Amino acid sequence: VSFDRPPVTEIDRHVVAATRHYVETIAEQLENGRGLWFMGPVGTGKTTLAMLVSKAALKAGRSVAVYSLPRLLNEIRDAHRAERSHIDLLDRLTAVDLLHIDDVGAERTNEWVLEELYSIVNARYEEQRAIVLTTNILDREALCEQITERTVSRLTEMCDELPLLGEDRRLELRFAQA
Repeated sequence: VSFDRPPVTEIDRHVVAATRHYVETIAEQLENGRGLWFMGPVGTGKTTLAMLVSKAALKAGRSVAVYSLPRLLNEIRDAHRAERSHIDLLDRLTAVDLLHIDDVGAERTNEWVLEELYSIVNARYEEQRAIVLTTNILDREALCEQITERTVSRLTEMCDELPLLGEDRRLELRFAQA
């Protein structure tokens, strides 16, 4: 993953510039608890840009945890089943310099999921810890229905929102190779 080659060179230049600025000022961003929130349809480059941010944080010697939200929820469930401390896991998720959560909105929503996601976001919010996330949900009302208004409100304050629009580049690549 690099700013200098596809698919990044094919993504909206304003979004790439904002991401590059964040990466170039990663220490300041993390110290201030500022994050990025990539939103847009499937295959538009959200995860790629989020990985550039995570890679920059690691290169700067900072701690990073990268999860898809469905996988993170499975980790939390496993902690409950294995009688590991749920609080210890939440503390670790709060302590890392950058928490990268991919595919917010891909999870099946129920009260437990909403509570766990809120707990993670709220803990990072209270500790002023940076978060980078991706979601396919562009509509704010739909996102509030999926992850609750209070979670969306905190993320809105914590993160700069970067919408990525366009077609699924994975499909375009597949058709171009055929």
